[in-house]
Formats: sequence, C-alpha cells, structure tokens
Amino acid sequence: MERIEFLPLFPLADVVLFPEVSVPLRLFEPRYVEMIRAALEGANQIGMVTIRPEGLPDMAGDPPIFEIGCLGQITQSQEQPDGTFQILLLGLRRFRVLQEDPRGDRRLYRSAQVELLKDSWPSGAEEQVLIEGQRTELFALLEQFVRRLDSTETGEHFIDVFNRLEPAHLINALSQSIALDPLERQQLLEADGIASRFQIMCELLRFRLAELAAGNRNPTALPN
Repeated sequence: MERIEFLPLFPLADVVLFPEVSVPLRLFEPRYVEMIRAALEGANQIGMVTIRPEGLPDMAGDPPIFEIGCLGQITQSQEQPDGTFQILLLGLRRFRVLQEDPRGDRRLYRSAQVELLKDSWPSGAEEQVLIEGQRTELFALLEQFVRRLDSTETGEHFIDVFNRLEPAHLINALSQSIALDPLERQQLLEADGIASRFQIMCELLRFRLAELAAGNRNPTALPN
C-alpha cells in the first residue's frame, strides 16, 4: 500500500479535482494561506477533498468530507499584495483518507494520512475494445449535448479538443470541464477505473439530453 503520512487537506464544496487536469484556485482564508505556505516549503502537494452535503452549514469549522480525494501538485503559485494566493493545481492521483491527523493549537489547516489509489486500466484486447466502444458511445452523446447547447464554432472546437485526448485524459478532463453537480463529480472520482468512469459519464449525459428533450433549455452550462 502506497501511503502519504502527512498530506495537507483542502476541503471545498464545489470543486472536485481529477488526475491529469489542472484547476486555478484562489486561497484567502488564513488556514489555507498557512496550508499553501507549508506545502510550498515541502513537496508542493495538497489533497483536494469534497465536503459532504450535511457539512455545508459548518464550512467555517471542520465539516465532514468524502474519503476519496485527489492529490494535487502546485505547478504555479503567486502571492498577492493582500497576502492571498493564486495557484494552479494539477491532479496527480486519487487517494483514500485513512485517518485525519490531530491538529492541536499550532496548525490551522487539516491534514491526513492517505492511501494512494490506482485506476484499473484495460489490460487485455477485449478490455481495450470495450474502452474504445465506450469512447465512441460517449462522443456520440457529447456531440448531441454540445450541439444542443452551443451550435457555434465554440461548441465544435470544444468537441474537437476533447476528441484528440487519449481515453484516461479524456474522461478525467470531461469530468472536470462539464458543469456537473459536485456530487456527480464525486461519483466519477470514486469510480474504480476508466471503464466505470466512462459508463457513469454516459449515464449523466443521457440524463442531460432527456432534460433538454423535456423542455429544459439549460440543464447545465457547457464548460464551467
């Protein structure tokens, strides 16, 4: 079992990080400014975790979190004149929270011991064929969805960019880019393997298309 014994945690309600995808973040709360300073003095890594719905009223405290998160590498950081930070965080690998560390009085931010997780990859010829079939199905749904929302060149460019990505990067980038509910994103992150993630994304797109067919003209924005 591959572990990280001390990983700073950044809990958010509306951002779910995926491997191979970068997200820009602004950190302004004192505890998270302290967290970023500590990370920049160490391995430049933090753990992104999603706050559970029942924890939303306790955002200022230590709300409960989902146990599956994503390890992120700080690839760019800039401290602002007011002491806040702008960072770019690249998703590396999923992890499972094993145990949160006691914080005491000296540290403002949360941290945990985590187990790094591996996505299951197609190994045989039959599994490769399955992935390619899922990719074809996903793109058929994606093209319908995008063209219903944006029939301009922007929509076509969106499809073209994603069509060039290999399967693992494709499904992770789509999971990050399409404006899904945080719980839907968390479901995708927790899926064990690329094939499972493809299946869930296809189901989500079918649901969005059904919403459009029922007369909801804007079930979700395209990219967020």
